[in-house]
Amino acid sequence: MSNAVVVMVSLAAGTYVLKAFGPLLLANERSLPLWLKRFATLIPTPLLAALVMTSAITNDDQIVFDARIAGVVAAIIALSKRVPFVFVVIIAAATTAIWRLLIGS
Repeated sequence: MSNAVVVMVSLAAGTYVLKAFGPLLLANERSLPLWLKRFATLIPTPLLAALVMTSAITNDDQIVFDARIAGVVAAIIALSKRVPFVFVVIIAAATTAIWRLLIGS
């Protein structure tokens, strides 16, 4: 089993545990505790960023710099300009495709 599969299964299990135990922890209360609200809002962003960067710069346990980096940089620039997310994905994919067409993989 590859590292990516282990990470994805772990994240899925963690999500399931959070969703399953939420009602048990809250009992009859309607709002989440403050520490849980902070945790739920802060954790997904760095996890997603770590997954994107890991898949963008590694290949077979080696660090590589190829067209995927150009796509990630284009996505970062588009996000900083507050472009809607659908267009961010299109811009990143187009940048990666053009890079591969002009320069190669």
